[in-house]
Amino acid sequence: MDEQTFQVKLQSLLEKIETLPEEHRKSLEQLAAHTADRRRRLHGAVSELQESLDYLRLSVKYLVFDLEATRRENGYLRKLLEQSSREDASQPDRDEDNFGGDEY
Repeated sequence: MDEQTFQVKLQSLLEKIETLPEEHRKSLEQLAAHTADRRRRLHGAVSELQESLDYLRLSVKYLVFDLEATRRENGYLRKLLEQSSREDASQPDRDEDNFGGDEY
């Protein structure tokens, strides 16, 4: 039930309550006021929950984006390490060329 329909029905109920004898009217008016207050609080809680869910969705999107970027960076750095390891393995050790003596 949307807010406008609720307000129309509540107003109709209050008008009917006004036609009752005084001894019954007071307690029913309090119940109607209590119902309206609960509806208002419930609507506020639902709104806050919706905002929290929206924030959670956005946070998850950022986390997924960050995870994907980290994976790409990790893959790129692994390739660099593999390439560096291959280059180091294919180059002769320069220290072995000068083994055994100092040249002046």
